[in-house]
Amino acid sequence: MHPVPDQSALGMLIRKLESVAALTDEERRAIKSLPVRIQNLDARQDIVHDGDQPTHCCLILDGWACRYKMLSEGKRQILSFHVPGDVLDLQSLHIPTMDHSLATLTKAVVAFIPHESLRELTARHPGLAAAFWRDTLIDAAVFREWLISMGRRSAFEHVAHLFCELYLKLHAVGLAGDHRCPMPLTQTDIADALGLTPVHINRVLQEMRGRTLITLRSRMLVIEAWDELLRVSEFNPTYLQLEKRAAA
Repeated sequence: MHPVPDQSALGMLIRKLESVAALTDEERRAIKSLPVRIQNLDARQDIVHDGDQPTHCCLILDGWACRYKMLSEGKRQILSFHVPGDVLDLQSLHIPTMDHSLATLTKAVVAFIPHESLRELTARHPGLAAAFWRDTLIDAAVFREWLISMGRRSAFEHVAHLFCELYLKLHAVGLAGDHRCPMPLTQTDIADALGLTPVHINRVLQEMRGRTLITLRSRMLVIEAWDELLRVSEFNPTYLQLEKRAAA
């Protein structure tokens, strides 16, 4: 079966790109003409494996996913979390062999867009090529912030910084507001991303609740003290380069 355009699915990609760059009407129409193949995936399901040579890029439409690397003895390092609108493997357009894996964290709906179609799109629309390039550069900025957190922030500061980042990313694509956002990550997921143990994460979350900084229940995060969370984590949203930002 050949992929066909799905304007509702591609609307999510437009929303994401417009959170970091300005698009013209012509560029929006061009994105909506891309062929896509929609697939429903279970939670904890691999999308692409380390060493694969994919021929499509994966756009998250619903649910959460991550990039990760498996080490010896089954140790997992999560490299990044991804929410609807994110293209997980845009680098596979130019780097043919994957050096990490992609997986869902929750049940998810994904759209696969052929590399050939994306290459034709960016060749015809330099503005879109620049928007995708900007998106990958922002990815690199996120990696730098995560590196700083791993090396220099305390566990408490690291978790606080992650929550600020995820809230703003979700807010930028219309999936969060009033300092409330979905938070389906398990303590093990957070631990595997931050290089800590689930027990340590549990202690940090208890302290955050005790200080009335957050409420976390039923897969929903409520940031009760946004300004204080920004202060304790020294969070500066500049690295996300968002055109639209949540009000402080």
